[in-house]
Amino acid sequence: MKITSAEFIISAVRPDQYPTDALPEIALAGRSNVGKSSLINRMIMRKNLARTSSQPGKTQQLNYYRINEQVYFVDFPGYGYARVSKTEREAWGRMIERYLKERNELKLVLLVIDIRHEPSKDDCLMYDWLKHFEIPTCIVVTKADKIPKSRWDKHIKMVKETLGADPRDAVIRFSSETGEGRDQLWEHILQTISG
Repeated sequence: MKITSAEFIISAVRPDQYPTDALPEIALAGRSNVGKSSLINRMIMRKNLARTSSQPGKTQQLNYYRINEQVYFVDFPGYGYARVSKTEREAWGRMIERYLKERNELKLVLLVIDIRHEPSKDDCLMYDWLKHFEIPTCIVVTKADKIPKSRWDKHIKMVKETLGADPRDAVIRFSSETGEGRDQLWEHILQTISG
């Protein structure tokens, strides 16, 4: 995928703030610090369009990035971060739930999981929830560069088993450092939005 344009559009908290140009949307869900912003930056080959932060819990809205005037990446707030108040977490939950249930432009959710760790309880809940609402999901197992290649298969198997992954869901190994999986992920996204 050749990137000709990529821009940050809006941080939205309510449906009336969502873009109205009806482009397909790809949402990214995952724990705080799992590397969603780095994944976006690697996908669009830009160093820091999506702001990465060493401080988890930074994203508190739905951040919209428009790519090549043909698709949006929608970055969700990371979940499972303790320093955020319970009320704030519940507000995020409601905002995300409403988006997932009501947004017609949503074509795919990338559930981003760190290959080094077993999926958390929140990861499993999110996955179950996506399955319950029959939202197309792609599991992106990131930070592949952080473990030896010889352990990749074992760790991916652990991720699938812990999530109880549907065998029909694509699982893509990814590294923001090396670009591993970038082409494969673009291929999957473009296939999904043209389907």
